[in-house]
Amino acid sequence: MGLRIGFVIVASIIGLVAGELNGRMWLGLLLALCASAAAINLEIMIGRLSVWAFIGSTAGLALGSLAAWLVGFPLAAIPETDSLYLDIILYLLFGYSGLAIGLARGRNFSLSRYVRLLTGRTGAGVEMLKIVDSSSLIDGRIADVCETGFIDGPFVVPRFVLHELQLVADSFDPLRRARGRHGLDILQRMRNLAGIDVRIAEEDYPGITGVDNKLVALAKSMHGKVLTNDFNLGKVCEVQDVPVLNVNVLANALRPATIQGETMRVAIVKEGREAAQGVAYMDDGTMVVVENGRERMGRTVDVSVTSVIQTAAGRMIFAKLRD
Repeated sequence: MGLRIGFVIVASIIGLVAGELNGRMWLGLLLALCASAAAINLEIMIGRLSVWAFIGSTAGLALGSLAAWLVGFPLAAIPETDSLYLDIILYLLFGYSGLAIGLARGRNFSLSRYVRLLTGRTGAGVEMLKIVDSSSLIDGRIADVCETGFIDGPFVVPRFVLHELQLVADSFDPLRRARGRHGLDILQRMRNLAGIDVRIAEEDYPGITGVDNKLVALAKSMHGKVLTNDFNLGKVCEVQDVPVLNVNVLANALRPATIQGETMRVAIVKEGREAAQGVAYMDDGTMVVVENGRERMGRTVDVSVTSVIQTAAGRMIFAKLRD
């Protein structure tokens, strides 16, 4: 910030001196302020661009300028043509078009995609990137799964997800602050695991609002999978044909199968929604609704499974008392 303020002050002094020499002091100051503001905005914009977006925009601007020169060179030979205004119009038109096209192409550029196209490697041997969101890091179970060896890298953590975690960790709410710091600790734990490749992605999408939308855009550009615990984000990814890895879905799939008539022993901990119902929980968190179990609340009883319902949030087991 101090450097930018100093730059504006120096530019203003130069503008005042140059304007006074030409008899237009205030005009020189105004032009200097406009030029310094444009330079600062350009510097901020470049700082937000990824490497490939910067390369693409630079190449697009260069190609647009070349196209303007090629078009303007023969037109300048036409008699009674004002070449100055013609050059200005051509360079603005082709330069801006090249810049916009190059910027868009650079943002969506994926080196791994072109490597696969050139080498013809579309199956085994091609790394599948997993784009990690903040919910999976805060949940923390992904680190345990990685430790078992059932899933390995490369994992990609975007810079904007790190920024979101830092905002949560700096929250005034103690619970949110603890969740944010837990997510950062899980990320550090994953980086320290042997055989786990965790990368930080610098790509950002200033024109896209919302972290979820940026995650989808990044997964598309990298041809990777989104790793999340967020049910809504998973649905958004499915609509846009982006593969999703949901730890909650994995946990539900790994729960032991429960069949009708099976006997289990549970502790009834609270009342159910309907009359006389009691609610118990299995070790994995599955809810067990026990008919006529309200009167046994606070006790451990034997129950028999009557039905099992699979919902989006997980399984729900209905049972009745054995006696």
